[in-house]
Amino acid sequence: MCTFMPLTPLNTFAGNPLDRAGDRRADPTWLAQQAERDEALALVLWEGRPLIEDHAGGPRLAWLPMTHARDLAPDREAFLGLWKDAPVFAVEIEGSLDPAEGPVRGLGAFHEMRAAAALLSGVETAMAGAAKSLFDWRRRHGFCAACGKETRDADGGWKRRCEACGTDHFPRVDPVVIMLAVHDGPDGPRCLLGRQAAWPAGRMSALAGFVEPGESIEEACAREIAEEAGLTVTAVRYHSSQPWPFPSQLMIGLFCTVDSDQAHPDQTELEAVAWLTRDEARACLTGQHAIKPPPPIAIAHTLIRAFAAGSGV
Repeated sequence: MCTFMPLTPLNTFAGNPLDRAGDRRADPTWLAQQAERDEALALVLWEGRPLIEDHAGGPRLAWLPMTHARDLAPDREAFLGLWKDAPVFAVEIEGSLDPAEGPVRGLGAFHEMRAAAALLSGVETAMAGAAKSLFDWRRRHGFCAACGKETRDADGGWKRRCEACGTDHFPRVDPVVIMLAVHDGPDGPRCLLGRQAAWPAGRMSALAGFVEPGESIEEACAREIAEEAGLTVTAVRYHSSQPWPFPSQLMIGLFCTVDSDQAHPDQTELEAVAWLTRDEARACLTGQHAIKPPPPIAIAHTLIRAFAAGSGV
């Protein structure tokens, strides 16, 4: 039986409202015209941190006229899309000195992206996250993987072109499966959480791992559960997904049924595991349990909340 998911975003960094104009951004004349329009605006990043201003309605992105933003970061701009036909860009300032103490003094403050996600509206978080991922990719792909020569921007920043050998390079997205394993025991269903040693004290989360070449989502889920917890997956159900701009992952949220509750942490990825009933999951989310959940911006939090509410396999 197929389950159709609504398009309403469930997770932070999803729900970007912009028309990316992928059919038009390859035209440099059109792009130049967009940047010169009076209504063209740009969000500003500094080393991946968005510029946020205080506002009577709450914190929001500091939007600058494109002409002003372009002066702040020559050759470090990207076309994000159209907002009700108005062009939206992003620029990134590089360097160790905080521009809020210099060229953008008085316009706001730069916040690390995770902190920004807790401050901004959903749509602004999605736009800022997309810009961060795009600039992160461009920073890592200044040279052609085919011939080693320098690449240049094309398509409004959504492509890098090597003029030496003609190879085009496009932003990469790394797929990651993240799943709650569920086992139905005599006391009802329980979900499995794991803990990495580097996390804050008490923090536990859903298990996760990168999808490997030649592997389906279901196979990746089963492999990660087997490797990290020693359990066999018997069924997989999709829940939702999340763009995760650290630097550019797509988190694929799943529930999976496992054949046993005899989980054993592998002591490499995980140092401990724990099973939670629905009541315990609710207590975890409300701070009334010894286990601390992942932060609300993470899809793992969404999965635990869905399980606590009665969803899952």
